Amino acid sequence: MSFADTYSTAGFGVQNLPYGSFSADGGKTFRLGARLGERVIDLGALAAAVGGLDEKATQAVSASNLDALLAAGASVWSQVRTWLQKVVTEEEVSTVEPHTHAVDGVTYQLAFSPADYVDYYASEHHATNLGKMFRPNEDALKPNWKHLPVGYHGRSGTVVVSGTDVPRPKGLRPEESGIPSFGPSRRLDIEAEIGFVLGGSAPKGEVSVQKAAEEHIFGVFLFNDWSARDIQNYEYVPLGPYLGKSFASTAGTWIVPWEALKAARVDAPERTYPVASYLEDGAEVGGGYGLDITMGVTVNGETVSHPPFKYLYWTAPQMVAHMTVNNASLRPGDMFASGTVSGPEKSQRGSFIELSWGGKEPLTLKDGSEMFFLEDGQEIGLTGTAPAANGETIDFGECLGTIKPAT
Repeated sequence: MSFADTYSTAGFGVQNLPYGSFSADGGKTFRLGARLGERVIDLGALAAAVGGLDEKATQAVSASNLDALLAAGASVWSQVRTWLQKVVTEEEVSTVEPHTHAVDGVTYQLAFSPADYVDYYASEHHATNLGKMFRPNEDALKPNWKHLPVGYHGRSGTVVVSGTDVPRPKGLRPEESGIPSFGPSRRLDIEAEIGFVLGGSAPKGEVSVQKAAEEHIFGVFLFNDWSARDIQNYEYVPLGPYLGKSFASTAGTWIVPWEALKAARVDAPERTYPVASYLEDGAEVGGGYGLDITMGVTVNGETVSHPPFKYLYWTAPQMVAHMTVNNASLRPGDMFASGTVSGPEKSQRGSFIELSWGGKEPLTLKDGSEMFFLEDGQEIGLTGTAPAANGETIDFGECLGTIKPAT
């Protein structure tokens, strides 16, 4: 029996093999790993034991996280993935198992070191919902929304790994008197998003949609961009989000390779207007860059929403093309996120401001309790699955954070 035959589980088989950074000694040292079933494989130790990688790839997988592999480029990514799939499917358990650990027996850190971070606003359903709430007497979408992927430059230094506690942020909150008050956020929220990490480099920018897909998007992960809606509401005009967003963003433990999601690729929704030439993402440049990912939002383990990523108006390669078209550089570890993922149904909304419709309609949990925004002590989670080849499934794992009282 091969290692894969013995240890593969639904969602974490050889079609997936997501990457993470783990420690088997309580956080003293970290290693780059890949997950198969309920085991995390120490890639550097496995490479030293069985060989099969060239020197550059061996050095990359022997590091503490993904940083060296991201810098190595797409050809090395492909080499490593092909090698790993071959080893786990052809080698016996006795060869691979000594270089693995139980998934729940190790600790984790961020799988890569975030460089720059851009947050987009790519869900038409989410943007429309918020437009209706905030601007009831205007068009829900601003005129630019369907002509470019709207986004803003975020704070990479407060991106944390799944399982990290999130203290309730403080800031200025709007009051009916017009004079803001200072204190803990009273409308703490999540944004259920999908994140993307980039590799390679483009010091002069102008990365095309096709090159983004083929050479720069390394992996995909769950991402919760926590949001303090009251602080955000007071500060965002005229320059946009700041303290209401920058206090914490949680990345999932596991980075699913972009290459693993080939079977999940779908066409983007039909566009209302023709896009600018640099944003064209049809069949002539590879096409089908949407992703059929079904997400889940949980409160203390109870699923309250299923946001569908496939409805996003803008695709990931378009977002890369947009962020670099003005000659902005790209470097290994740059990351971006989709913005809140929401679908057309109430059960598909990816934030509590939508699920409670701005705090006017309570969300009722299974125990009969009601909530509008996040409460101290709640554990909020994201999940995600996507179709894989041969009828299998890709599982993104979990992205968890527990709300702690303000300091």
